[in-house]
Amino acid sequence: QAVLQGIILLPLRATCIIFILLLAWLFASIAIFRQPGRGSLPLKGWRRRMIQTTLSCLTRTAYLVMGFRVKVKGKVASLSEAPIFVAAPHSSFFDAVICALTGMPSIVSRAENLSTPVFGTILSSLQPVAVSRQDPDSRKNTVAEITKRALSRGQWPQVI
Repeated sequence: QAVLQGIILLPLRATCIIFILLLAWLFASIAIFRQPGRGSLPLKGWRRRMIQTTLSCLTRTAYLVMGFRVKVKGKVASLSEAPIFVAAPHSSFFDAVICALTGMPSIVSRAENLSTPVFGTILSSLQPVAVSRQDPDSRKNTVAEITKRALSRGQWPQVI
């Protein structure tokens, strides 16, 4: 019986996750379409709200479809309380849970990730701080960008 459930549930879950991923890509594409500043300026208004609400909801739904139920105990710190979140060690796909629960903050990511099909567009909509492994000044530039965003008084989303 368990094998039969797996045979039925696996394709169903995979189909749902692909659908959610494509929906997230669509919303991310709309949010960054003709974006003024193209990553150098923070998203504002409906673009920022769309990313925060839709991508957060879709990410939570994807985890639910995968069989994970996430419960939050306590209160998530606001942007004014904590402009920077630290999630460690960040080595798995569970980091997306933290992003979904905190309202889709900006993240620090490898620059190469921005060119990945589908995921790159979704990542771009989060306005990441891109770290280039080929640039010797990358660490210094990353620290400067995180500091700039943290001191922006709410213009940029939280950084994780």
